[in-house]
Amino acid sequence: MARRSIPLLKHLLSTRSQSQSNSLGSTRWVTYMHRPGDGTPRPVTMIPGDGIGPLVTGAVEQVMEAMHAPVYFEKFDVHGDMKAVPSEVLDSIRKNKVCLKGGLVTPMGGGVSSLNVQLRKELDLYASLVNCFNLPGLPTRHDNVDIVVIRENTEGEYAGLEHEVVPGVVESLKFCSERIAKYAFEYAYLNNRKKVTAVHKANIMKLADGLFLESCREVATKYPGIKYNEIIVDNCCMQLVSKPEQFDVMVTPNLYGNLVANTAAGIAGGTGVMPGGNVGSEHAVFDKIAEQKTANPVALLLSSAMMLRHLQFPAFADRLETAVEKVILEGKYRTKDLGGTSTTQEVVDAVIDALD
Repeated sequence: MARRSIPLLKHLLSTRSQSQSNSLGSTRWVTYMHRPGDGTPRPVTMIPGDGIGPLVTGAVEQVMEAMHAPVYFEKFDVHGDMKAVPSEVLDSIRKNKVCLKGGLVTPMGGGVSSLNVQLRKELDLYASLVNCFNLPGLPTRHDNVDIVVIRENTEGEYAGLEHEVVPGVVESLKFCSERIAKYAFEYAYLNNRKKVTAVHKANIMKLADGLFLESCREVATKYPGIKYNEIIVDNCCMQLVSKPEQFDVMVTPNLYGNLVANTAAGIAGGTGVMPGGNVGSEHAVFDKIAEQKTANPVALLLSSAMMLRHLQFPAFADRLETAVEKVILEGKYRTKDLGGTSTTQEVVDAVIDALD
């Protein structure tokens, strides 16, 4: 009886919705009541960066203008071969609280510090978040993938705390903090996520990764509605490529998270379509999770949608995400990395045309 009543209820609701739509033109639900002044345009620091960065940040500018989004950009010319992030750039981000960034090339070896790491340390952007999920219309090996990888961003291996003990012997210091565990569980709680998985290598690094697990376990006790489990990083990689749908939110120390996030992105469709950002208690920087050779604007467009939601402009974020998803689903305009032949501008134009 109960099973038969469900289709009937759906039919009645559908009929009622159609009737309302016909009589009112469209049904609009109030989902966000803003505070007075929330519509004031917000300044956002923009760093176009190196390589394809100017192309994809330019794509974001075009789409924001087409949507009449309440943001405007303060642009700065920064490149990865600089010795340090210019002070005026840091001042702008501290003032605006939000930054949108293209890729900055990181020199290999030679003692040159990464500007990406400098930004994270200067602004204390301790949490990196990457959402790896299936986009309808984009064929992948696995379905039902929706993974959020949250990694520690300022401590651990990427802190750059290393030195040469004696010639030929280099020591790298690794440590983790409780706050990344708190952020991961808080994210899961606020976004109705059901499980948090801690990725570690405590079977070998018993003190450093053991401390990380202790922090995660302690925080987990404060969220009884969220399932918590742990997985060794090498088994994690194997499980990711064989059964990724088992994962929900993953929290990791610095180095593991970089590997896990890129692996998850590759499984879900590639780094060209996966949004990400870095956040601290005061500031947030939104970017792509990896440097690309193909100027696919989708990842940074979706990252900018994350930015809009962070700025409390949810309707604009929804419009942008819906337009991007529509273009991907139709499959007519795709860059080379997604099996198409479209240029960056052609994809941007398609997204603008798809805006509701």
